[in-house]
Amino acid sequence: MRTDGTFIGIEVSDAIVDDAAVAAKLREVCPVDIYSDANGKVEIVAGNVDECVLCRLCIDATSSEQVKVLKLYDNEASLA
Repeated sequence: MRTDGTFIGIEVSDAIVDDAAVAAKLREVCPVDIYSDANGKVEIVAGNVDECVLCRLCIDATSSEQVKVLKLYDNEASLA
C-alpha cells in the first residue's frame, strides 16, 4: 500500500498491513499521526503524510523493507 503527499510518500508492505500488532505499534510511534489502526489493520492517514518529520521511528519499529518513507522531492529517495 502506498500513499503520496506532495513531498513525502509512505509505502507499507502488503505483508504487514493485516498485522494488528504492527498497526498498533506504528500508530504509537508516529509523532504526526501518519498511521492509524483500522480494526487491526495498518492504515495511512493521507492528510498527514506531508507532516512527516523524517524521524525514522516507523522504520525502526518495523524495518526498511516493511515501511518506506520516500522523499518525492528527491527522486523518491528512500529514508534508510
